[in-house]
Parts: sequence; structure tokens; C-alpha cells
Amino acid sequence: MTDPSPSQEASAHNPVSTMPPSSSSSAKPIERRRLHGSLGTGAIVLMVLAAAAPLSVIGGQVPLGFMMGNGVGVPSMFVLAAAILLLFAVGFTHMTKFIPKTGAFFIYISFGLAKPLGLAAAYLSIFSYLCIEVGLVGYLGSAASESIRSVGGPEIPWWFFALGALAVVATVGLRNIDLSSKVLAVLLVAEIAIVLIIVFAIIVTGGDSGLSAASFEPSHVLSGSPSLGLMFALAAFLGFESTAIFRDEAKQPNKTIPRATYLAVILVGLFYTLSSWAMVVAWGPDNIVTMATQYPATLIMETANRYLGPVAVVIINVLLFTSVIAASLSFHNVVTRYLHSLGSHGFLPRSISEVDNRHNSPRLASLLTSGVALTAILLAGLFGLDGATQVLAWTSGMATFGIAFLMAVTALAVVVFFLRTRLDRNIWKTLIAPVLGFAGLAITAYLIVSNFPLLVGDIGADGTPQFGSTSALLLLLLVPMPLFGLCQALWMRRRNRSLYAAITNVEDDAV
Repeated sequence: MTDPSPSQEASAHNPVSTMPPSSSSSAKPIERRRLHGSLGTGAIVLMVLAAAAPLSVIGGQVPLGFMMGNGVGVPSMFVLAAAILLLFAVGFTHMTKFIPKTGAFFIYISFGLAKPLGLAAAYLSIFSYLCIEVGLVGYLGSAASESIRSVGGPEIPWWFFALGALAVVATVGLRNIDLSSKVLAVLLVAEIAIVLIIVFAIIVTGGDSGLSAASFEPSHVLSGSPSLGLMFALAAFLGFESTAIFRDEAKQPNKTIPRATYLAVILVGLFYTLSSWAMVVAWGPDNIVTMATQYPATLIMETANRYLGPVAVVIINVLLFTSVIAASLSFHNVVTRYLHSLGSHGFLPRSISEVDNRHNSPRLASLLTSGVALTAILLAGLFGLDGATQVLAWTSGMATFGIAFLMAVTALAVVVFFLRTRLDRNIWKTLIAPVLGFAGLAITAYLIVSNFPLLVGDIGADGTPQFGSTSALLLLLLVPMPLFGLCQALWMRRRNRSLYAAITNVEDDAV
């Protein structure tokens, strides 16, 4: 059963309104604790780009795409992935103009489909983004431990370094969002710069066997496993959709959020397409798959060493660490804003929505996020899990499916919202683009599930990926939090109608 659609009464400032809360409810009036700020388009784009961890993607996911995807045709998959996400962004950003509330997936699905589904989406979002933060610091810890051991140093547990990374993320996360954006900007510029320098060196020297457009030829695009290539490509964009969660802290959000979303997708798409194409040119279309198979974790270092020398390898090793910290900080900020939104709506203790007067940050939400991540890392260390092959692989597998599923549902919510409210009759923005985006994302979600054992490293006795207890357990772990949100919303609908109605009440959120 779906909720009644929002009233079609509109004004220039607040185009969506809902019925006032029921007077029979005993709930206290909702006092929203608002974040505020003046983030511009550039600042939000930088945070989203940092979340994408471009250097880590070029160093990790791109070689996997060469190995298990469509080989030489991997760059074309980034073009296709960007096209799908731009279609999604059309409806996603258009809806922002009609719903002046922060909460992203939570709010859009609540307005478009049903409030219980929206609250379920909020909890799934929190779980998915937390998984990414934990996985990233787990990977950093494992890489740091291995680096020290490889040069003859002592064997230090990976979780020791992971806890150090968490401390940095927690400290910066407690500060003003403007500080986070500045820190991320510095780290991001450095990692993008080194990749572009490598690309420039490859182009200037002509690569292994001359500049080639083989990556975009149909025979290579359709070779191997294009579906796996697309899956890895779409996973590389993870985090771009978080632009809407910074609505309260954005300057002129009705303009800033759409611009930031489009720019993020376009810039990420161009960067990954150019960089992966340069890797093909660097080793030649006939050799790139062999090189990726031989050096799956260090292909970017091998490329840097060949075209720039050993100093570049040292720089990349350092920047890989800062790239992971930057991405962890970006997802930390997203989780805290979701928790703040739920707290301010009354679905979590209202103290979680408390805003630090000095730093204008969701202090308790940030501390809670850090506490959960800390607990996860300590438990992983206690049970003897490996930071990279288990913590990173498992959490990234769950998060990739969770976010892809949420984006597909949100695209559907956009279509339903405009069909029900008739607030806009622009058929491209309200129907065609969102439907095409939904189709692409739904296919991606299916591909992720069908290849889930590969993503999480669930290997059978014969050495091939197969659905086993690990895959089943990890997929089941995605269920409890959204199920809790669904049950919580249904309970609120019966016991606290004013709080339930407030989910789609924009009177106090209009900008």
C-alpha cells in the first residue's frame, strides 16, 4: 500500500506540501536542527570526486576490468556507465527543485513511492556507506602493514594502521564541512595530477605501439565479458549520488546540487575513460590483459615506473594512502548527514541531530559513525580477518549492490512522483530519462548479484567463484537495517501519525 500523493498545490517557493499533522497525536512539535553552510558547486564536486577515490580505482578496479571484463574495451564501459548515471541524474536532480528537504534516497523514495520504503532506504544507505568507510580503512591498514613488511620492517597488524586512519577521519569529520572540503581538495588534486602526468607521458611517447582507438572498436567493446566490465565501471562512480545529502549546507541548493551532480558524473567519466585508455596505450592492446593479469595490484606502479621512473612509484604509493583516507572522509560525511536527517525527523534519538555550534557539524552523528566503524574494525581484527581480501572485499560487495539497488529504486520513485503529482510535464526529465536510468541501474543490480561471489571472493573447491555460505551471509546482512526502517515506519503510521506525516512535510525545510 502506498501513501497518499503530496498535494498538488504549489507555490513558487514551496512547490510540494502535505497535509498538516494529525491533531490527535500526542507527539511534540518537531524542532528541526538544521545544518547550514555555503558550499558551492566546486566544493561539493570535490567531495564527490574524493569519494570516488580516482587513484585507487585506476590502481585497483581498472586492472580487474581488464582481467575479468572486456579487456581492451574497458574504457568504453566507463563511457556507458557515465551515460547511464547521467540519465539517472536528470530525474534525480530535477526532483530536488520540487522537494526542498535533505535526505536524498530517503526523502525521494518517501515522496515518490511510500514513506515506509523511504525509511527502509535511509537505513540501507547508512549501512552501505558505512561498509565503504570500514572497507577502505581496512584496505589502507592491510596495504600499510604489507609495505612495512616488504622493506624488512616488523610485522604490525593491519588493524593498527586502520585505527590510525579512522582517528584522522573522525577528527576531521567533527570539524566544519568547509574544512573537510579543503582537505579533500588538496588530496584530490594531488592524486589526479599524478595520474594525468602519467597519461601525458604515455601520449607524448606514443605508448607501447602507438596511439590506438582499439578500446572503442565494437569488436573489443563486445569481447570477453562486457557485463563484468560495466559492473566494475559503475562501481567506480560510487558516491556521486551523495550530492543531494549536502543540500542544507549548499549555497543556492536548487542550482548547486544539480550542477554538482552533473559535473561529478562528467568529470569522473572523462577521467576514468582517459586514464584507462592511456593504460591500454601504455602496454599496447595486445599486451594489456596479460600485464593486468600479471600485476593486478601494481599495474599503475609498473606503468609509472616505465614512463616516469621510480620516483613516481614512491609518490603514487603515498598518494594511494591519502586517496583512501580522502574517500573514507567523504563517506563518513555522508553517513553523518543521513543520521542527522533521521534524528531531526525523530526516527533516531533527537540528540543525534545536535549541531555543534562552533563547527556547524553533526557532532553526535559523527561520533556515532566513528564508533560503529571502530567496532567493526576491532571485531574484524579479533576474528582474524584480512583487511584487504576479506574486510574490503566483503564490505565493498555489499555496498556496491546496496547503492546500485537504491539508485534504481530512486529512479523509479522519480517517475511515480511526477506521474502522481503532475507538477511538471517535461517528459524528458520526468519520464524518459528516469526510465532509461532505471533500466540501466536495474540491470547493473542484477549483474552485481549474479557475480556477487566474484566481488566478495567466495571461491569454491575448484578455484572458481560460486555462491556459498559467504555470499549468502553477506547478502543477508543487507536485510536487517532496511527491514527495521520498514517496520519502524509502519509502527509510526499507527502510533504517531504526526511524526509519520512529517517525513513528507516540507514546510520547515523550504529553502
